Amino acid sequence: MSRLISYDEAPPEVRAVFDDIKAARGVADVNNFWKALAVHPPTLARTWESLKHVMAPGALDPLVKEMLYLTASAAAGCTYCVTSHTAAARTKGMTPEMHGELLAVLGMAAETNRLAEALRVPVDEAFG
Repeated sequence: MSRLISYDEAPPEVRAVFDDIKAARGVADVNNFWKALAVHPPTLARTWESLKHVMAPGALDPLVKEMLYLTASAAAGCTYCVTSHTAAARTKGMTPEMHGELLAVLGMAAETNRLAEALRVPVDEAFG
């Protein structure tokens, strides 16, 4: 299990990132992912800056981004990330019906992906 760095024991550069996370998310404390990354302050700072940029509103709205993150996390088998991003998607408006459909699409994609790979189906020229 990873060592988790608390705010009280964190050096100033880690506290600065923690403060930014708390302000951006409106939370009293950062979650364990960030506390675990804090064992290496440069990785913590780089990851937070990248995440802020990627997950900011853009052509895709924040809910869609969270649902994509949740799907990628499920496909990667990251229990922590699935749990974290399910909660975040719910906070951004994902309904139980949306979650159910997301899981149905994820399951269907996993099945058809495996079938296509097992059968070594050649890619159609029309898909360009």
